[in-house]
Amino acid sequence: MTGTGSLVRLILRRDRLVLPLWVLLLAVLPITQTAGIAELYPTERGLREFAASFGANPALVAMYGPFTHWNAAALGVWRAGFTPVLLGLACLLTVVRHTRVEEETGRRELLGSTVLGRQAGLSAALAVAASANLAVALVLLVSFTGAGYPVAGALATGLGYAATGMVFAAVGAVAAQLTESAGGARAIGLSALGVAYLARMAGDSTGASWLSWLSPFGWSQRMRPFAGEVWWPLALSLAAVVLLSLAAYALAGRRDLAAGVLPPRLGPTDAAPGFGSPLALAWRLHRGPLLGWSAGFAVFGAVVGAAAKAAADTMAGNARLMEMMARLGGSANVADVFVASVLSIFGMGAAGYAVQAALRMRGEETLMRAEPLLAAPVGRTRWMAGHLVFALLGPAVVMLVLGVAVGIAYGASTGDVTGRLPGVTGAAVSQLPAVWSLAGLAVALFGLLPRLTALAWAALALFLLLGQVGALLDLPPAALDLSPFSHLPKLPGGEVAATPLLVLTAIAAALVATGLYGFRRRDVG
Repeated sequence: MTGTGSLVRLILRRDRLVLPLWVLLLAVLPITQTAGIAELYPTERGLREFAASFGANPALVAMYGPFTHWNAAALGVWRAGFTPVLLGLACLLTVVRHTRVEEETGRRELLGSTVLGRQAGLSAALAVAASANLAVALVLLVSFTGAGYPVAGALATGLGYAATGMVFAAVGAVAAQLTESAGGARAIGLSALGVAYLARMAGDSTGASWLSWLSPFGWSQRMRPFAGEVWWPLALSLAAVVLLSLAAYALAGRRDLAAGVLPPRLGPTDAAPGFGSPLALAWRLHRGPLLGWSAGFAVFGAVVGAAAKAAADTMAGNARLMEMMARLGGSANVADVFVASVLSIFGMGAAGYAVQAALRMRGEETLMRAEPLLAAPVGRTRWMAGHLVFALLGPAVVMLVLGVAVGIAYGASTGDVTGRLPGVTGAAVSQLPAVWSLAGLAVALFGLLPRLTALAWAALALFLLLGQVGALLDLPPAALDLSPFSHLPKLPGGEVAATPLLVLTAIAAALVATGLYGFRRRDVG
């Protein structure tokens, strides 16, 4: 363990922008949802009706989990039910970044040549993840108790979130030992997270509750915050963290540095004729994430579409809720308001995919795989263009899949698939100019300021925060307008204005051109 403390300080120095941002963002979502619900339903009767109507919708139960109580705090934690998934994702990616990525780039070998213990890197990554999860728990505790809610419920919420985050941090630690590539480790970890969430969804929505007990997300929900807390499920999460961490340490001791436990699959001696261009190479690198995002959006789109009608029936009786949702959705039709607000959230998810795809260029550069290609008769613009195809057209495919999935499920619930499908699909695709603007920002940072590419993620987090809590907190329009998503037409059901779409597209094009210009004029690496 020699040198663990120094590596912890190094990780905190490198993640000084991103780490506090996602900790704060994820920690404040439950209290903002609680405050919004308490304002919208100030009476006990209103809260009971809210819980009864939404709790009877299997699609919403699948998305957020089962109801435990009708009070505002319990309902707020339920409404923020997707937050532990995001927390687990952040912890998983953080651990992979500071373990497997460090080995893949050769930095861990360089540091290991000094007085540095074999397990220092893994220990430092897990220690930082644990500190971040404890910070989330502390912010949750302070925010709920400061608002006058019971300490026990706030503590159960915070510890449940922190335990879930640490389970997937340990999952990331195990995944980092199995494969020699960071992409493979991320794929293994994300697959585990997706299976856990789908198990929780299936268990809560179909009555097979035993499936929920197989998922860390189910364990935190069974702690019943603000609904007669149950503490023993926390032991399941802690046991999983210990076992997975011990497995990660054991695997790390049985493999060579920069190698994985699983042997790499050797490719053919000669490349296929179709891989003779930068675009073909980009397809090989991007096809896995593209297929994964498309499949995930298809599943969640079907769930959202099936929930639209029932959610609309509940929303219709609350004028304050309709006013708040109209700021997100903007339609006279209640179901259209719900669909439009949800599509805007998924649009931000597609923006995350776009940023990830755009910054793959930075990963190829730092791993020194771009330089040999550019030393051959491959121009910089042509090399970037291969990745830009997936940074710009990849989100279009993902949003198209989402629109079709939501449209079919929404139309089936109303008995009008042919009438709903075109409008919902068009509404999903209308999110693309805002998505492209964030992809353009990532490309511009890559071309001009490659060491500050994390600012693209910071911008996305800011826009997500404004979109999720801005309307609930009654922020002024000037603050909400900072997000490009606030300038999109409120579809389906709203009026379409071409000017904002064209302006956002022009901004995205200008940012991409700036990135291309910058990369052509700076040194590689």
